[in-house]
Amino acid sequence: MIKQISIIGCGWLGLPLATLLVDNGYSIKGSTTSSDKLEQIRKKAVSPFLVELNEMEIVGDIDGFLEGSDLVIINIPPGLRKSPNKNHVTEIDLLARAIEKNAIKHVIYISSTSVFKDEENIPLINEVSVPNNYEGARQLIEIEELLSNNYSFLTTIIRFGGLIDDNRHPGNFLSGRINIANPKAPINLIHKEDCIAIISRVIDKSLFNVKLNATYPSHPTRQSYYTSYCKSKALPLPTFETTGTNKGKIIDSSKLMQLLSYKFKHAV
Repeated sequence: MIKQISIIGCGWLGLPLATLLVDNGYSIKGSTTSSDKLEQIRKKAVSPFLVELNEMEIVGDIDGFLEGSDLVIINIPPGLRKSPNKNHVTEIDLLARAIEKNAIKHVIYISSTSVFKDEENIPLINEVSVPNNYEGARQLIEIEELLSNNYSFLTTIIRFGGLIDDNRHPGNFLSGRINIANPKAPINLIHKEDCIAIISRVIDKSLFNVKLNATYPSHPTRQSYYTSYCKSKALPLPTFETTGTNKGKIIDSSKLMQLLSYKFKHAV
């Protein structure tokens, strides 16, 4: 039975997740790489730790952070856009060794639907689909395999689509832009509150050793969706390049909905 949870990465998604889990009766430890955020985490009744991964070592009290926990939630972005040459796989491998050392038996890894490449035939992607080993996804795929193949603990991988909330939405960025590519590509978005609820449901149901794809189960085209969004917010409308080829994918979340008896809370 899971009683104590360590969340590595208490930021935009991790901190409200920690808050919900505290409200649900779990004892939570949360990590950050910024000392300025320690008090913010503490105010949420979460035990804060300053922990940072790099390719050579884990900086901070990683054993104190992991000690006594039944589950680790790994919720840290690879950071490859800022540092394209970094080896995030090595960082997670070091973390996996620390998890083994502390005899933790359950892991949730927050991954991304970007492990599946956009294609011209707009494939329907489910959990049987094999990730595309292209450069942009290679490290995420290696991490998924590294964790799934570690028999010291059971790993559930949750691949979220594009994460949004009321203040963070790609429509705000696309507003007024011109010649946007892929107008007929389907969207694959999910609201932050659904992400948090899904992770919580996985824990409550002890659903481990599975892979789950998670996006809202409606996939209008980029052109129709972002045009409608900007109209609803009275923002300048985007315009799209309609003469080029379109690449995309449709992420099917029906397995998640079935296994977790989950109904999405927020239409995107």
